[in-house]
Parts: sequence; structure tokens; C-alpha cells
Amino acid sequence: MRRLRNISLTGWILLALVAGVLTGVLFPAFAKDLAPISNIFLRLIKSIIGPLLFGTLVSGIASCGELKTMGRIALKALVYFEIATTLALTLGLIIVNLLRPGAGLALTATSTTPLSGLSRPASLVEVLEHAVPNNIFESLAQNDVLQMVVFFFLFGAACSATGPKAQPVVNFASAVAEVMFRYTRCVMYIAPLGVGAAMAVTIGSKGIGVLAGLGKLVATLYLAQALFVALVLGSALAVARVPFARFVRAARQPFLIAFSTASSEAALPLALENMERFGVPKHIVGFVLPTGYSFNLDGSALYLSLASMFIAQAAGVHMTVTTQITMMLTLMLTSKGVAGVPRAALVILAGTLSTFNLPLEGVTLLLGVDALLDMCRTSVNLLGNCVATAVVARWEGVSLQATGEEVEIAAQPA
Repeated sequence: MRRLRNISLTGWILLALVAGVLTGVLFPAFAKDLAPISNIFLRLIKSIIGPLLFGTLVSGIASCGELKTMGRIALKALVYFEIATTLALTLGLIIVNLLRPGAGLALTATSTTPLSGLSRPASLVEVLEHAVPNNIFESLAQNDVLQMVVFFFLFGAACSATGPKAQPVVNFASAVAEVMFRYTRCVMYIAPLGVGAAMAVTIGSKGIGVLAGLGKLVATLYLAQALFVALVLGSALAVARVPFARFVRAARQPFLIAFSTASSEAALPLALENMERFGVPKHIVGFVLPTGYSFNLDGSALYLSLASMFIAQAAGVHMTVTTQITMMLTLMLTSKGVAGVPRAALVILAGTLSTFNLPLEGVTLLLGVDALLDMCRTSVNLLGNCVATAVVARWEGVSLQATGEEVEIAAQPA
């Protein structure tokens, strides 16, 4: 019993992942009935996001003092986002051209294409326009992270400009942040149940074939994402001199939650808390991490370039180097509209296929294993944004001294 109490949250989540897979394989009918458990966990997580962003952003920006500082941080973050996205797209194209996972896979048109849930991808102008909230309460209700970031950023800047009269508001925001961190810790006690249920539902609904179908594509994507993490994100941490071992401890649990739920939003509250405990100042982590959900989705960008070329290969369409570069530049812009929720990347992929006259049936082909692909790209999205917060903090001269250990599950709530 004591050994069970000493197992960390990471350990419990890994055990839950295995248990979820086994349940889905051995008891598929029962596994499908576990969907409410997964949904309850995700709903609890989503309830945290709005209040937590309000607390961290408003108190962080107001305490920062100078708007010039936040402008400099925003510029550095955007530069990093663009470099990371470009490298992700480029690596995806290189890997898919070297391994050619779609070669020999005859892609034929189907009469029914389940694209009813998809719409055209948003342009960069539309993304920027959408970023400005019309009604902050509507943004909170819809959990629109980008709109909340913009509003709370401006609200915090207004508090900073107001001075002492705004101090009660700043104190309130700081208190809200502390309460929501405690709330997050309480919710994390049921994370293994939610994660295990989500995995069981996926396997129970789609069958074990979701782990094996289109195996070469799945293997290629996971290899490409692993190389991106090791070469690009690892190099960024090394160049910025971020403490590697401590960073891994801070990011591992949000990474696992993002992987198992295929939702970056589910991992956002814990990522915010752990990166702050890692030593990233509140005003940096509160701005960079949520903003990255719209402008720094490295895993999705890599997936989009790889998946587009995979479908071209499967359809027997030859794409010249010039066309591939044009496609990469297009994806560099359209990928900024990918939301951190399951299946959102398929919207961008469908638009890219139409733009370059590739068969939309390719989306249907990918849907069979999209659950497994989504888990990979979403977790890399989350990890890439955690790296971004640490790198930007180091660019700002922050020493990244730990302010506490990452959240762990214990015998009893603290």
C-alpha cells in the first residue's frame, strides 16, 4: 500500500494508459461506456482555463511594470514561433520524401467522405481578426484561448498603467491564480481515471486496428516527431542553457496528459503551473504558453507537411521541389489557425489538399488512424510551447531557479 502511495502522477498515468488499452481490447463494449468518465475529466480541466489565464496574465503583466517589457517578450516569442514552425514543416517534408510512406498505397476515391465536421481553414487575416474578442464572456464560455489571452493582456496592461488604484484588482487576480493552481492539483487526482477512460474508449470504439492500420505512416510520423523533439527542441534547450533534467520533470506530466487525451487544452493548466514552478516568471509563462496554442503548433505543422505529401504519394501525384516549397509556405500561414483540440488539423489538411489539387479522399484514409496521429502531434505541440516559454525566459535573462516541485499525486491531497 505504501508503494502505491509513493507512485507519482506520471506513474499513475502510464499505468492508466496500459489499463485503458487492455480494457479496450478485452472488453470493447464496456470500454465504450467509459466515455462519461473521460468527458467529466475534460470538462473539469476546461473549467480551469479561463480563470487561470485571468489570474496569471493580469497579475503577471501588471506586476511586470513596463509595457515595453511585454512588447519585447511578445516579439521574441513570435520570432521563436516562426523559426520552430519553419523547422517543423521542413523536417516533415524531408522525412516523407526520404521514407515515402505513401508509395505503393493506391488511393481510390470513395462515394462517401466523412468531412461533415470540417470547414475551410482560416486565413491568417481571419485568425488575427478572430483574436480580438467581441465579448469576453462569450470567449470564456467557448474557451477561446487566443481571445482570452488578448483581452487579459490588454486588461493587465491597463492595470499596470492605472497604478496604485488598480492594486486591489491585481491582488484579486493573483489570488485567483493561486486558487486555480490548487484547484488544478485537486483535479489532477482523477487524471489517471480520465486518461485511462479516454484510451479505453478510443480502442474500444475503433478496435486494436487503430494501433496497427496504416502502420508505415504512423511509424514515419512518430519518427519525424521524435527527431524534431531531439534535434530542434533539444537544440533550443541546449542553446538557451535551460536545465534539461529539471525541464523534463516539469514537462513530462502535461506531455502525457496531452498525449492520452489528444487535447492541448487538457494539459494547459498543469503546464502553466509546472512551468512557473520550473522558474519561468508568471508574466512570461502566462503570455507565451497560451499564445503558442495558436502560433506555435510544431507537432501539427510537421504532421500537415508529412500528411499532405503522404496523400500525394498514395495518389501517385508527383510534386516538384518548387511545389513542395510553395505548399510549405502555405502551411506556414494556415497552420496558425489550428486550434489545440482534436481533429482541428484535418481542417487545414483538407484545405491544403484542395489548394494543390490532391484528392480529399486522403482525409478519409487518415481518419482511420487519426486518433493515434492526433495523440502524437498534440503532445509535441504542448512540449514545443513549454520549450518556448523556457527559451524566451532565458532570452530575458531569467536564471530559471525552481520555485517548487512539479505537481505529483500523493497519498492525500496537500
